[in-house]
Amino acid sequence: MQKIKRVAAIHDLSAFGRCALTVVIPTLSAMGVQVIPLPTALMSTHTGGFTDIYAMDLTESMEKMYTHWEKLGVEFDAVYSGFVLDSRQCDLIADFRRRFVKDNCIVLTDPVFGDDGELYSTCTPDIAENMRRLCTGSHIITPNLTEACSLCGLPFEDTATMSPKNLEAFISHLLHSLAALGAERVVITGIPVIKGEKTTVTTAALDLSPTSLDRAPFYVSLPRLDARYHGTGELFASVLLGRLLNGYGFSATVSAASAFVRDVIDYSTNFDTPIREGIALEPCLRKLMK
Repeated sequence: MQKIKRVAAIHDLSAFGRCALTVVIPTLSAMGVQVIPLPTALMSTHTGGFTDIYAMDLTESMEKMYTHWEKLGVEFDAVYSGFVLDSRQCDLIADFRRRFVKDNCIVLTDPVFGDDGELYSTCTPDIAENMRRLCTGSHIITPNLTEACSLCGLPFEDTATMSPKNLEAFISHLLHSLAALGAERVVITGIPVIKGEKTTVTTAALDLSPTSLDRAPFYVSLPRLDARYHGTGELFASVLLGRLLNGYGFSATVSAASAFVRDVIDYSTNFDTPIREGIALEPCLRKLMK
């Protein structure tokens, strides 16, 4: 019988409004992967569209939790980190990796700190710089366009207004600049592109891993839907990681993850799911069990 893969998921736990761990855990579980959560914060909701949010910073608890795991001899097939509430948590994630990452353990960083050309209000300069450092020690990184520009030290560019030639050159430059940080596989999500009267959302990827047979950037473009739900970044990265752990190839996995996220957004809009409640992923998870 095949061993069940195990992932350490280092994200916040926002109780209401599907995102972070409330997306990561069910998604990877549906794909047959065990998730061991290491929460960075406990929040009543996420920060998009809610007020009077209760948030408990769990910085002081994190090391105590994973030190116990270390004593138990817990091992991981992947370490997957996302949102942090305090720059010290980046140091703890780096320490976690030093203790637990061994041969064949995938390190995936989803550097959650901005969107729509703006950094989140919780993102301090220290957090942004430490996120860059975490990307350096990763096998795979999955920033959105805003985060990719910030990680490369570039101003945000509105790709929707670019000519095809300039767009390709800009995205290729971003991908290679991100790879230069140290990640062998780079994915940039949420790139808006206008083609005639249609707007698409493009995912761009680059695979410079030792097993890669094609080192050119590749792209997945799908029709853009009007709604912009919280949790889509975590959903994409979780499906990406789950498929890789289950033995699928990288390029096919990027395509499959992009298509699945779009399907879940489509389902959510058809059932009038409020934006701030996040993507309605629960009825869609059965598709990942095939």
